[in-house]
Amino acid sequence: MISMRQHVISLAAVLLALGVGIVLGSTSLSERLLSHVGEERDSLSNQVDELGAERTALRDELDGANRFSAATAPMTVRGSLADRGVVLFSTWDVSEQDRAGMRRLIEESGAEVTGEVQLDRAIAEPDRADQARKLVTRLLPAGVQLPTATDVGTLTGGLLGPLTLLDQGAGAPQVSPEERAAALTGLSEGGFATVVGEVRAAPLALVMTGGDQAGPGAEPGAADRAAFLARFASQLDRSGGGAVLAGARGSADGDGAVGVARADRAVSSALSTVDNADSPQGRVAAVLALREQLDHRAGHYGTASSAQGAVPGVRD
Repeated sequence: MISMRQHVISLAAVLLALGVGIVLGSTSLSERLLSHVGEERDSLSNQVDELGAERTALRDELDGANRFSAATAPMTVRGSLADRGVVLFSTWDVSEQDRAGMRRLIEESGAEVTGEVQLDRAIAEPDRADQARKLVTRLLPAGVQLPTATDVGTLTGGLLGPLTLLDQGAGAPQVSPEERAAALTGLSEGGFATVVGEVRAAPLALVMTGGDQAGPGAEPGAADRAAFLARFASQLDRSGGGAVLAGARGSADGDGAVGVARADRAVSSALSTVDNADSPQGRVAAVLALREQLDHRAGHYGTASSAQGAVPGVRD
């Protein structure tokens, strides 16, 4: 018969063995787990290094492509707009570098930039809409009729189109130089535009805009500004020999200005758009799109999924 002492000793031995087993087991498990985590860490680290190298290679490739495009751009567009005139409009979010680059390429095509008008952000702000409408109506030269629409984008295009563009049929200015100067001065004094030097009427208009876009995380009023620019450019297109809306990368995403224009069939059937005008390739596309406008054709170019191709003549 087992005594109480033997029973206690046996139970203690069992518990000790169980404790030792647990310690040894957990140590082995921890070692295997730590070893597996270490292997995973090394694998992920290698993947990060590989992706970093791939990103650097792609960036170098893109930089090389941009340098090549910049070097060949003048030859690509040369003579395409010979002896033509272009009025260059730009918005508040276009850099001076992009604006100057576009102007140089237009001139390389043989065209003359007959004037520059920089739109101030205030003209597209909803809380300034009533003020803008009243000013546009007051500045309208005699004999010029505004569109029946009430949105500020269309009305502003209805004023600046006849002011800056030649009549498509007659090929003549639609207002006198004095009327043009007075109206542009009024817009400038109202805080809605900045006029760079003298502006003379031309058959074509190019509207440059940045990447200001609507959607989640966008600045308040971004959708209104995008809609303003799409309607403004569309009305310019109706007022003269043609127009192109050229936005920076991102302008076709979400509810950006180029995206809004492309989504509206009534606009996109006549107005040409470019969604990467902040790149050498995009500037080439914009100039060649102006050439297409002279031939009464419209297209949509760039890198966004809604583009028909990279440049005119090369469509997907």
